[in-house]
Amino acid sequence: TDDAEVLDVREGGDTDRDADLRVGQRVIDRGDQVVDRTLEALQDFRAMALGAGADRTVAVATAAIRDADNGHVLTSRIRRELGLRVEVIGGREEARCGFLGALHGLEVSHGLLFDLGGGSLQVTRFRGRRPGRTWSLPLGALRLSAAFLRNDPPRPPDLRRLRAHLRRLLRVAGLPRLARGQSLVGTGGTVRNLAKIDLRSRPYPVSRLHGYLLSAERVREIASLLAATRLRKREAIPGLSEDRADSIVGGSLLVVALLKAVGAEEILVSGQGVREGLAYALLGDGVPAPHRVREAALLSLAGRFRDWRPDTAERRRRLALALLAAIEPASKPEIREALDHAARLLDIGRAVDFFDRHQHVADMVMATELNGFSHREIALLAALLRRAGDPRSEPRDLAPLVTGADRDRIERAAVLLLLADDIEERCPKGKPVAVRCRVGQRQVIVDVPSLAGWRPRGVGPRFQRAFGKALLVRPGARR
Repeated sequence: TDDAEVLDVREGGDTDRDADLRVGQRVIDRGDQVVDRTLEALQDFRAMALGAGADRTVAVATAAIRDADNGHVLTSRIRRELGLRVEVIGGREEARCGFLGALHGLEVSHGLLFDLGGGSLQVTRFRGRRPGRTWSLPLGALRLSAAFLRNDPPRPPDLRRLRAHLRRLLRVAGLPRLARGQSLVGTGGTVRNLAKIDLRSRPYPVSRLHGYLLSAERVREIASLLAATRLRKREAIPGLSEDRADSIVGGSLLVVALLKAVGAEEILVSGQGVREGLAYALLGDGVPAPHRVREAALLSLAGRFRDWRPDTAERRRRLALALLAAIEPASKPEIREALDHAARLLDIGRAVDFFDRHQHVADMVMATELNGFSHREIALLAALLRRAGDPRSEPRDLAPLVTGADRDRIERAAVLLLLADDIEERCPKGKPVAVRCRVGQRQVIVDVPSLAGWRPRGVGPRFQRAFGKALLVRPGARR
């Protein structure tokens, strides 16, 4: 918001705005030492909020403080020394905030969401992107590791006891099994680290975790690797945060047990959670439909560039979609979506360099947090843009999200993007542009009444190769 900033002090940090304090474990074990460290971190975070111009700072504590016997010592000192009133929220409210944050920007409608922290596991059943029943269980990565895994590496008897404990508590909790068409969404530091380990183990074109698909098979393989590895070597595993190395085994075994308990074959990873959900809750927002989130993300990206004009982008978009509907009416919805977004965003590449604009906007798409887009949608959009600018660009360079099987569809959409852009920039500004297409056996005729002039240049031969028909664009032509 304009007047508030939400900062995160959690059991294990994942960004430079998180502090790894291990509150749930250390408030009990070390007393004033961890309280002092927490106060120091909060004072720094409060300074950051003030530096950002925030009028209000919101302090919320979750399971780590809620379950600590002397958590009140920490909250009292925070209020007395920093003037911050810490609200210790209950398990249901923690689950609600986790739900709001985690599902925002993910294209999923029904299923289960779990938020695995250091001290607890929150599970929420949802349908139509609305939360239903919630479960709050005393199963957290730090809690489990401290209680069961005290040897390095963990001993097989300890691992068996932990697995039995997890099976028993999950069975008693009565978590439902996923039905057809439902998804398991996961958030929290443990899940994100498992996803990072998997992502770093293979070539993968998208660097962000939000929307990453992590298979149950890979979770089992990674959990087995972590459990068999000494702490010192575990810390060196690519993708694993150093501060998670001592708790990741307990957390990963919990994720394995949860996958089996609910019958899930994969986890849709969310890079957001309680912190973001708290911000959405303060704004009074629910969980918007994915298309609304995508629209907001596109406008946010485009709006960063002063030269981007929504009227020009809309004309190009309408032209591209009209050409697609007339020339390739059986195109897949995902290709239509990619062409729609490419046509709207193309001008932001011009802000960097006109001649390489397609490549530049593709790079921005790959590097930007485009909420509401799946990883495949991001890769398809980038592949289309790159192909439009360079016919030698290969979609399989974005494997496994885009493969050689997508090549011809992407090429045809890229040619239509080039054609729409050619037409749009040669028509008088500020007026709508209409096209009429006639698709024959050997030729496609495109009539553009408002077009002042046009010559085929590179797009003509590319059209011939992509569609197997000659292209004839008639400026000012009328029926």
